[in-house]
Amino acid sequence: MDPPPLIDFSDYAVSSATSHTYTDPQGTRIFDRYLSSSSSSAAASDDDDEETHSSNSTTIKRLDYMIDFLDRKLSTSDDRNRNKRSASSLPEFVGRGGDIPMFRPPIRGAVHPARPPSLELRPHPLRETQVGCFLRTILCTEKQVWGGGENGLRVWSLKDLYSESGNEDGTAPFKESVRGISAVMCLVGDEGSEVVWSGHRDGRMRCWKMMNQNQNQHGRLSDGFREAFSCQAHRGPVLSLCISSYGIISTKKWDLWSGSEGGAIKIWPWEALEKALSLTAEERPMASLIVERSYIDLRSQLSVNGFSSMLTSDVKNLLSDNSSAKVWSAGYLSFALCLVYVSVFVVDLYRDARTRELLKVFNIDGQIENRVDMSLSPDLFLEDDVKMKIVTSSKKDKTQSSFGFFQRSRNAIMGAADAVRRVAARSGFGDDNRRAEALTMTIDGMIWTGCANGLIVQWDANGNRLLDFQYHSSAVQCFCTFGSRIWVGYVSGIVQVLDLEGNLLGGWVAHSSPVIKMTVAAGYVFTLANHGGIRGWNVTSPGPVDSILSSELSEKEFLYTRIENLKILTGTWNVGQGRASHDSLISWLGSAASDVGIVVVGLQEVEMGAGVLAMSAAKETVGLEGSSVGQWWLDMIGKTLDEGSTFERVGSRQLAGLLVAVWVRNNIKAYIGDVDAAAVPCGFGRAIGNKGAVGLRLRVYDRVMCFVNCHFAAHLEAVNRRNADFDHVYRTMTFVRPNLSNAVAAGASSPVQMLRSTNAMGMQTVEGMPELSEVDMVIFLGDFNYRLDGISYDEARDFVSQRCFDWLKERDQLRAEMETGNVFQGMREAVIRFPPTYKFERHQAGLAGMLTINFMN
Repeated sequence: MDPPPLIDFSDYAVSSATSHTYTDPQGTRIFDRYLSSSSSSAAASDDDDEETHSSNSTTIKRLDYMIDFLDRKLSTSDDRNRNKRSASSLPEFVGRGGDIPMFRPPIRGAVHPARPPSLELRPHPLRETQVGCFLRTILCTEKQVWGGGENGLRVWSLKDLYSESGNEDGTAPFKESVRGISAVMCLVGDEGSEVVWSGHRDGRMRCWKMMNQNQNQHGRLSDGFREAFSCQAHRGPVLSLCISSYGIISTKKWDLWSGSEGGAIKIWPWEALEKALSLTAEERPMASLIVERSYIDLRSQLSVNGFSSMLTSDVKNLLSDNSSAKVWSAGYLSFALCLVYVSVFVVDLYRDARTRELLKVFNIDGQIENRVDMSLSPDLFLEDDVKMKIVTSSKKDKTQSSFGFFQRSRNAIMGAADAVRRVAARSGFGDDNRRAEALTMTIDGMIWTGCANGLIVQWDANGNRLLDFQYHSSAVQCFCTFGSRIWVGYVSGIVQVLDLEGNLLGGWVAHSSPVIKMTVAAGYVFTLANHGGIRGWNVTSPGPVDSILSSELSEKEFLYTRIENLKILTGTWNVGQGRASHDSLISWLGSAASDVGIVVVGLQEVEMGAGVLAMSAAKETVGLEGSSVGQWWLDMIGKTLDEGSTFERVGSRQLAGLLVAVWVRNNIKAYIGDVDAAAVPCGFGRAIGNKGAVGLRLRVYDRVMCFVNCHFAAHLEAVNRRNADFDHVYRTMTFVRPNLSNAVAAGASSPVQMLRSTNAMGMQTVEGMPELSEVDMVIFLGDFNYRLDGISYDEARDFVSQRCFDWLKERDQLRAEMETGNVFQGMREAVIRFPPTYKFERHQAGLAGMLTINFMN
């Protein structure tokens, strides 16, 4: 068996990281990934020698990468010219149809031309490193960026945005809170008191000092910093927080509002919060006790107005409008507008009247909800009947008994009604696609809401619906406002920018995952993606500055781009339900894998038969896959590759007789992850796995690759069926991620589970485009079953024995179909240097072998 060819992936493994800056002798400010900001600052401590050494090492590293980059560029240009001069008779073959958007390779430039340049505050982390540590929300203060995750908080200083950090590859330096606290659901900052409040899944609120808590000698937050104090706010998770201020400027005060499940809204008065913040660290238990006893339950005050039965949806958003003294809350089914205070100014006198009066409740269409809902609130008539019975009854015990019966009935009916409403809100019995997902206010006092169907609605300060817009069909996840611009983040990963009139100014794909939170500071709008990456976009984007930055970054590409040389070995074998010896596997993979970083093996006909196919189909319906025979092959190949010491298997997928697996060398394992698997059956009504494909998708040096092992329809005349099999695989292959929701604590609430379940979503793709078209590189390997036309078996044997492959390749069905653009459109086939092997005879020297075909886009 001849070893499969090697693919040099060095042209594609290009990774960009956080940019840094310095000024060259000409005075030009240049972004530099390898220059630490600390190297340009004067140090007045005993660590001067260490900082100088660090500066020298980073400079040397930067020069090494610059030289490597330039050498690579020059060698690539020379190789291309040399290939043109000494081209073989049959060079690398490219199929037609590559200009079709579905088959067009994605852009691999360091600066993406379809979106503004961005600052990578936190590059997309590998999913394998984020289990239990996903970021869920971000907040910008005057000097810091705060991120709330599933196991604590992170704080980035805005001064360190361009600094290099050893914490994570390409991530700006950050400080992290102590581990073990409950997942952070929301954040709100109070610049006046210099604190940040966080709401958690366990129902607690925590208070964090912005700069004064646990500082080291350099004035920065130390590692493992702790909260100032915490208190129990709700029984369920704290889903939203906001701060409302009131009073004249000289005596301005503030209240903290918190929202939870079932319409629960609590107000925490400033008097208790101010007193708690003034206590020392030793008095933290007293501070918690003071705050926990001070809250005002808004629902209990609103029950007499007939609104309490309506405010049962989870309070996901709270928004304070201090200019008009209102607080807005948004749930799944309705909005509630609450009056915070009424201020009266008389000369030098001041008086505040925090009435907290509920003004109105209305739905997404602007229709005002009635205060008394007869279907859900029959308590008024019951109370009238009870009063009549109390008056007419002559026996006190009978009156009490009747009253208790009707009171219990009322409570039961109200409880059932609330439960039905909440279940309907979460399960989609209502118009689930129109539920409110995001809420913001612009500088002109208008309120904007975003819905799950992509609808954006504008309201005035009194809750009157004005206009609605829809520029995208995906759900709106978040808003951010700066000046006269409104930034909108969608579940598709797209960010759009609108003006105050709702006109679309621009949009682009900001992340390959849903944009779940946005915040603004230091001239950037920071977007947090569901995968944990954080990017900063210039507040003027889209605008003329974008083209200037793109031009400058393109010219300075060698300063922040690193090229990694990587070789990938891909091999395919139709084993015909047999089992290979250890020696044959060594001769096939052992020597060839000595200098490669990634090994991909695709097998066909690992096991066949009606019983195997039926069992495989049954397993697939319940989410199971694999077999003992498939595991035997994985173990044997792993033993051949010295799995555990030299290589590590990162993923595999089996569908009936099809099996694909990937091994990576241990020294690059840290740069490989996000492994997802997929399978597409093509046999017997597109349901049975005797024919089809299995695929693995993984991220290598921040580039996404797919390896698809295929087995298409057999027989000489079934060319169209083979083409259709490829088309079906390419269009329908969908990768799924492991279900991370298993880590959710028992009894976790519905909104929390919904947040966690978004981690199991596949990579978002452009609307209407297959997932395979969104990756940086896809390699098809396998038994495609294309034959040779117009040649007999004996003639083919004679040409093979003489190693005359050119004449044989001209009669290849696959080459003919690729030339006409019917299959593998725009994909490249390596030069074939091995014989065809169909209808080979077992155990016959020269007549047995394997077919190895690789296609790369």
